[in-house]
Amino acid sequence: MGEVEASAVPAAEAPSVERAGSAEGASGRRFWVLTLGSLGVVYGDIGTSPLYALRESLAHARAGGVTRPEVLGVVSLLLWALILIVTVKYVLFLLRADNRGEGGTLALLALARAAIGRRTLFVLVLAMIGAALFYGDALITPAISVLSALEGMNTVTPAFAPYVVPATVAILLLLFAVQGRGTGAVARFFGPITALWFVVMAIAGLRHIGDDPGILAAFNPWEGVRFMLNHGTVGFMVLGSVFLAVTGAEALYADMGHFGRGPIRTAWLGLVLPALAINYLGQGALVLARPEALDNPFFNLVDDPWRLPLVVLAAAATVIASQAVITGAFSLTRQAVQLGLLPRFEVRHTSEKEAGQIYLPRLNRQLLVGVVLLVLLFGSSTALASAYGIAVTGTMVVTTLLAFVIVWRAWRLPLPLALLVCLPFLAIELLFLAANMLKILDGGWVPLLVAATIVSLMAIWVHGVRLVNAKAKRDTVSTTELVKMLVDSKSLLRTPGTAVYLTSDRDVAPRALLHNIKHNHVLHEQNIFLTVNTASTPRVAPDHRIRIEDFGDGFRRIDLTFGFMETPNVPKALAACRKQGLGIKFDIMSTSFFLSRRHFRAVRGRGLPRVLDAVFVALTKNSANVTDFYRLPAERVVEMGQQIMV
Repeated sequence: MGEVEASAVPAAEAPSVERAGSAEGASGRRFWVLTLGSLGVVYGDIGTSPLYALRESLAHARAGGVTRPEVLGVVSLLLWALILIVTVKYVLFLLRADNRGEGGTLALLALARAAIGRRTLFVLVLAMIGAALFYGDALITPAISVLSALEGMNTVTPAFAPYVVPATVAILLLLFAVQGRGTGAVARFFGPITALWFVVMAIAGLRHIGDDPGILAAFNPWEGVRFMLNHGTVGFMVLGSVFLAVTGAEALYADMGHFGRGPIRTAWLGLVLPALAINYLGQGALVLARPEALDNPFFNLVDDPWRLPLVVLAAAATVIASQAVITGAFSLTRQAVQLGLLPRFEVRHTSEKEAGQIYLPRLNRQLLVGVVLLVLLFGSSTALASAYGIAVTGTMVVTTLLAFVIVWRAWRLPLPLALLVCLPFLAIELLFLAANMLKILDGGWVPLLVAATIVSLMAIWVHGVRLVNAKAKRDTVSTTELVKMLVDSKSLLRTPGTAVYLTSDRDVAPRALLHNIKHNHVLHEQNIFLTVNTASTPRVAPDHRIRIEDFGDGFRRIDLTFGFMETPNVPKALAACRKQGLGIKFDIMSTSFFLSRRHFRAVRGRGLPRVLDAVFVALTKNSANVTDFYRLPAERVVEMGQQIMV
């Protein structure tokens, strides 16, 4: 573990620069390209929910036979969940709470931190929980989506049943195997394929609404309320399955920076919402007319000759949904690292043009193992449905709480008005969360266990880093004092070139410099004390990235600031110093980067409890190399060892 640790606090006021794709002024052809692209990335997950949402919602009523009020009530609940949670909360309200064009749980964290100043423990814990729950969603989505699609083959031929799980595992292995090649070449097809998927869903549903036009009564919210009042505990359990219809809604907010709120809203209101509503209405009418279709109402919407092509299209749609959540996990992890919530991960860029296309090998392997284990452990989409809702409802509750902080403190709405805006959403989501909690023993423990593990790791990492940094400050020399001593010293030789000393604390002399003087007794002609900071904004404009302080006699202090969605590139930033006329001649071939390589040992009675000490040490050992993380040229790096007891 190197000496540099990213910090979310410094440079909080640094201006950001938006990505081209998120510009609100996008118009004409560019606007529609973004709208089409958002279909695959933003709506891939929620677009596959009709495969299982109605089926699982009515599952509890199968034993006694499904009655008309039950079908109307469940379809009404599905429709109003889409209207209230997705349309009102996310599309109309939450898309306004952007952090310089970016959304997501950690973007909300940065906004909330800026709004309430130092009192950040509450919002920090909330953001950690929300991010951790997302990983549970990232594990379950590929498993349940691909399983549900391939289970459609059982409606074509029952002989395929033994091959559903092996075929699912094979598709998932292939999906994760191609992540390292980048998604750019494939992503251009995501939008058109997903658009075709929504059109086909709408046509399939529209064909069957005529089977029982009375299904249109489901638009009356009283049908859903009456169902809940008349079914007691069973109705409450059904509510947990109804929530499956809105899984993936978080992507609306998280992917705002990629497409902009205009294209996302247009795609939802113009195609996605109508297609989903029509499909659920068609499934409901089909079940009313032919109760035996309840075994798989989605695939029973089409006639036998069209069923196999629909299964193929569904499989493609679920792969796209899985791809979207995997890349979302990559982006979330990079943000968490930049904000200091997780140790460094190796980040590989898979595109020279798109900075957001990244690949995290270790996380990819971990997700693959987790997803395959879930498929083998549960074996069907019905079994996995019990595990699905808790992660999503938990994330939504966290989002609403963070949004309340922003509405109240950042938007400066009076407290009663802020409560009036956020409490209805919170009440609905808490009701869904309570309903999903009934499924803990049936599989809901999976995302809770994943989230608890990740939150614990985050907490250990954050606290451990604070302890280490506090210990590192003991017996240190300030930068200004050391520079004065070195300038006055006549015993040290000067060697040509530039030495860059990376340090996490700009006011403390880098330990690598002290070790270099102690062992080599030389100084370079140019000596740069470099600190890398993370801003509370997604991106930082190049002309606000660099701050230089000149001590004279070849000594300078440089602060580099990157947004929490950017991958730091130190050599590129230093090279910009010369281009911007900042008085520094940076030549990579005559520059050496000095790092302090920390080696940690757990010692009883110091810092964290012994078990947590061991976990922290393990995290530091698995942290990505500083050289790779900051994209330093390996042949120009000099590491100075340091052992720290924790």
